[in-house]
Order: sequence, then structure tokens, then C-alpha cells
Amino acid sequence: MIQDLRIRFGIIGIVVLVSIFLVYPSLGPVPAFWSKYLPDNPVRLGLDLQGGLHLILEVQADKAVEAVVDQTASEAAAMMKDEKIRYSDIRREPSATIEIVLKDAEQAALFDQKVLDKLHNFKKISSTPVDRGIEIKLQMDPKSQESIKQKAVRQAVDTIRNRVDALGVAEPDVVIHGADRIIVQLPGLKEDLNRAIDIIKQTARLEFKLVDEKGDLNAALKGDVPVGDEVLYKIDRNPATGVVTKTPYLIKKQILMTGDVLTDARVHPDKMGRMIISMDFNRLGAQQFERITGEHVRERLAIILDNRVYSAPVIKDRISGGSAIIEGMFTPEEAHDLALVLRAGSLPAPVKILENRMVGPSLGADTIRLGRNAIVLGLLLVVAGMLIYYKWSGLVADVALVLNLLLIFAVMVSPGLRATLTLPGLAGVALTMGMAIDANILIFERVREELRLGKSPKAALDLGYSKAFSTIFDSNLTTILSALPLIQFGTGPIKGFAVTLCIGLIVSMFTALFVTRAIFDYAFQVKRIKSLSI
Repeated sequence: MIQDLRIRFGIIGIVVLVSIFLVYPSLGPVPAFWSKYLPDNPVRLGLDLQGGLHLILEVQADKAVEAVVDQTASEAAAMMKDEKIRYSDIRREPSATIEIVLKDAEQAALFDQKVLDKLHNFKKISSTPVDRGIEIKLQMDPKSQESIKQKAVRQAVDTIRNRVDALGVAEPDVVIHGADRIIVQLPGLKEDLNRAIDIIKQTARLEFKLVDEKGDLNAALKGDVPVGDEVLYKIDRNPATGVVTKTPYLIKKQILMTGDVLTDARVHPDKMGRMIISMDFNRLGAQQFERITGEHVRERLAIILDNRVYSAPVIKDRISGGSAIIEGMFTPEEAHDLALVLRAGSLPAPVKILENRMVGPSLGADTIRLGRNAIVLGLLLVVAGMLIYYKWSGLVADVALVLNLLLIFAVMVSPGLRATLTLPGLAGVALTMGMAIDANILIFERVREELRLGKSPKAALDLGYSKAFSTIFDSNLTTILSALPLIQFGTGPIKGFAVTLCIGLIVSMFTALFVTRAIFDYAFQVKRIKSLSI
């Protein structure tokens, strides 16, 4: 340990001044010059202390697998067309299976060589002769299915986080919970809660599918839907009158292209003043869109978002340039929200809200008040107990305890960490107070033992600190090691508790072993005390 008292008290003074400097913005409004030139980060409060929105979402990852199977079916159809392999039908079946009916059974070997070998995640599970052809079934590898599901959950977290950031919510918490669930916490969100929920849960799954103009729409509306088709609706709402009209379309289920290749989405009015959304595709998307429009000239291509048809124009010619538009009777806010979720990225699969809980700011204020009162009461009881039992030495421990609290909050608001204070975090602070004072108790009891053995006060103090050090260090280290998994894998309140506990334990090592020792050494070396009040 540093022997020079001036250096030791210099270190303590610098630490105290920096801590006050960091904590000051949390005590109230700061002057204009402070917020302009100096850090003004107050203590960041969690959802349970300042109110906000808490959601538990379930990612329907099976839908992501279905989308990949549809995309693969589209690619297989394009390859068969390029290789002059004639087929009468291709469609997705349950269990991640693609069913293909070739018109000529003799082309089965050519199909295996030119198409199947390029579909790396699929294998042939059956090959059955049918009238003047052959029916082939391909199934996705189970490991690939599981990989797609895991990727869908991770991508959903990133997408939701991007959307929340675009909403302007400060310090959101979006984490994976379990295999397919996501916890979303938006502290401080008090307005537009329903809008935030709509933006978060909206799949924004942009799909391009063909309209089945040969099928019987009227029969489909009565329940006789052709195999491989589905009925979707275009919903228009007149902004002036509020009248809603629904137009049915008979749509082929096969997905030709998705919004995964989207790079930008912008809102602007058309010549009639209606809001439209312009979309740009990346290089791969531009190539796909050009190929699709070239192969289906004079057919209708439906632009579908979350199973809702927005437009179904007739393809007049091959379209190059990598752009498209979404038309609809949008209000400006609806158009901007839709562009926001498209820019942030579509969810790879729909999400289902399992829990939707709003914590009011008044509840958070009550929690802060009760937590503050509990900490203050605990602090007063500990201070009084130490003064009564350890006399002047107890006062030294009390000074270190108050400094310990100051340092905890200073570390929490430091720019490099910016930890969140939650209700369990307040419990962690209270627990740390007890563990910090416990370190001083271990030292003082060791000193008392040495005094009873006839050692001088200075020698007893030296031996007390040296013998108690290993016990204090080992105890705090094992507690920190047990809390680290909670920081790594815990969410929200659990993580908040572990963070404050670890910060408090590290800080208590400084206050209990360094600060109190400096005060005692000052008393012996400068004040020349002859006895120790302990």
C-alpha cells in the first residue's frame, strides 16, 4: 500500500470530487453551461422506477421456415425453366416440403443434376410416378430448419431494436428470453403507447406474389379455394369519410420475392396528393425483380404487406432499375410509420404478444420514494449501530459507508458504463451497504483480538488489516463471480440487481481497505494518538 499520506488523501480527494461531479446532474437541473460543456447524465432509471412499456413477444419461427421454402420453390421453378425441364406444378407442403410434378419422367435425372444439386439444404424424400410424369418431394434438412428458426429470433431482436431506436425511446432493453421469446422494455414511454406496440409487432413482411386470374374468385370466396391459392384483401379507408372498402384477390401462395432485399423506403405524395411509399432494392433484389417482371409480362403482380394487398398492377414490360412503389389511401402518419418499419427491416416471422404491461410513472415515483426511504433508514440504523458498538472507529466506518454510496452512483452514471438503476438494483445497493460495513467489522474484530493479546494499538491495527484482507477479498470475489452470469444472461431487474451488487462490492473494497486505513494512519502519524477507540 502507498505509504505517503499526502498521495493517499490526494487519491481519495480526486475520487470524491470526480464522484460529486458525475452525480451532481442526478440531483436536479444543471446550469446551461454545464449541460453544454460537461457530462450531464443523470442516473438512468429502469422501467419499474420511471414507468413505461413491458412486452413479452413470441416469434412464430415456423413462418420463417415456410418463407425460405417458398423462396426455394421459386428458385427451383426458375432453374427448371432455364434448363427446359417441363413441370405442371410446384408448391410448398407441410413439414418444410416442396412438391414438384414433372411432365416427363425421363427428365428426373436431369432435374437431380441441374436443380436438386444446387438446393444444398434440401434432399429428395420420394419420387412417385404419376400420369405421364413423376411427382418429386424435397424436404429441408432438420438442422437447416433449426438454424433458420434461431436466426429468425436473433434477426427479430435486431429489427425490433432498430424500430424502437427510430421511435426515439431512450435506453430501450430488447433481449432474447428462452428459445423463441423476446422481452422488450421501453422505460419512460408515456405517450403513443398503442402506436409503439403497433410498430413493434408489425411483421412488415413484404411479399410479391402473382394474382391467379385463371381461378374462380367467386367460388374461392364461398370456400372452394384452388390448391396453392389463397384469398387476400385490399383494404382502403377514405381519410375524409372514414369509409372502409375491402377488395378480394385470389393470390398464388408461392412467394416470388420478399422485402429482405429492400434498402430504403421513402414517403412522398403523388400527383393527386396521396401518400405513396417508394422502395429501392439492393443489387440482388433488382436482379430478382427484373427477372420476375420479365417472366410474367401481362400478369398481375400483387404487392403484399402482412397478408394485405396494397396494389396489384399489370406487368406491362420487364422492369429494371431496382425500385417499386406501394400505393394506398394512407394518412401521413400511417405512411411514415410504414416506411419506418420497412427501413428498419421486416421481421423474419410474425410475433405474438404474450404479455403487455404498462407501468405508470406514479407507481415508479412511489417505488423510488419507498426505496430511497428504505436505504436512508438502513443507513441511519447502520451508522448508529457502528457508533454505539465501535465508538470512534465506528465513525470512520460510517464515513467510508457514505462515501461508498456516493461512489456506487458515480460509477453507475459514468459515461463508459451508464448502468440502469432498477428496483432490485436498489435492493442491491442496500445489500452492498451491509456487505461494506461487514468488511469493517471483520477488520475491527481482528484489531480487538490483537489488542487482547497485548499488541500496541498501531501494531494491532496493522495486523487487523493484513489478516482480514484475504477474507474480505475472497468473500467479495466469490460473490462477484456468482453475479457475473446474472449480468451476462439476466434481463431487466435481475441484471440491474447484479450490476449494482458488483459495483458496490468493488467500491467497498476501496472504501473499507483504502479509505479507512488512510484515516487511521492519519490519526496515528499526524495526530499522534496513543490509544484506539474501538
